[in-house]
Amino acid sequence: MLILNCSTKLLTLEKMLKSHFPESLKVYGAVMNINRGNPFQKEVVLDSWPDFKAVITRRQKEAETDNLDHYTNAYAVFYKDVRAYRRLLAESDVINWDQVFQIQGLQSELCDVTKAVASSRQLDVHLTSSKAICFSPVSTLPDTSLLTSSPPRLTHLSVADADLLNRTWSRGGNEQCLRYIANLISCFPSVCVRDDKGNPVSWSITDQFATMCHSYTLPEHRRKGYSQLVALTLARKLQSRGFPSQGNVLNDNTASISLLKGIRAEFLPCRFHRLILTPVAFSGGGQL
Repeated sequence: MLILNCSTKLLTLEKMLKSHFPESLKVYGAVMNINRGNPFQKEVVLDSWPDFKAVITRRQKEAETDNLDHYTNAYAVFYKDVRAYRRLLAESDVINWDQVFQIQGLQSELCDVTKAVASSRQLDVHLTSSKAICFSPVSTLPDTSLLTSSPPRLTHLSVADADLLNRTWSRGGNEQCLRYIANLISCFPSVCVRDDKGNPVSWSITDQFATMCHSYTLPEHRRKGYSQLVALTLARKLQSRGFPSQGNVLNDNTASISLLKGIRAEFLPCRFHRLILTPVAFSGGGQL
């Protein structure tokens, strides 16, 4: 195991990962954030350098942690050789197996290898797989002239909005998610439409892997074009900062899939996999 903490090498890694799109997108997004202030206190672990075969991004050991917070206790994985990933995963100091955490990536073998190692350590594993998407460069947006001078208004989220997002997210509804969303809003780009009372009615945020997530419009405000406007605005905001504009969508989310096809998002050949791993000591814990 090697922790890559040299700024020059991290920039080199960023360039190297770019040549392995789309499978490296999650790790690439995490490394980009590390190289731009590291607001989520991440670090990079590799099997070797510079000819690495497996790379994992993780929370820094010295960062404050909650053992029940699988949102923040998150690892992203990319490998050129799955055997190297298996060996890295099995090393004693790479993963904190004593907390609830998640591992995510865009390679199919990730699931079986992670499950096998987790099973040997008697952890419960919950797997979710989704379609992976990426936006082409966004050059124009729908007409926003009515959303700039008077309500409804196109703007960004604030930490005060975190409770609403926690209550409306299918993966949320708990203390850990509330804190996680507040941190995402503080650290990364977001876009929302606010009504005449200043309340968000449609929004999307960016996570620690530079992935667009929790795109949601309140039911009473749907079919007004807000979802499309928010998605394209956030995609362009990320692109203007040099980030890829990527996302994930569940297979049964037909409304979002239809929207993404309508705005010509690219559905990637690989799939997104998230494994949430829970030690026996926490197996009666909160929602996954």
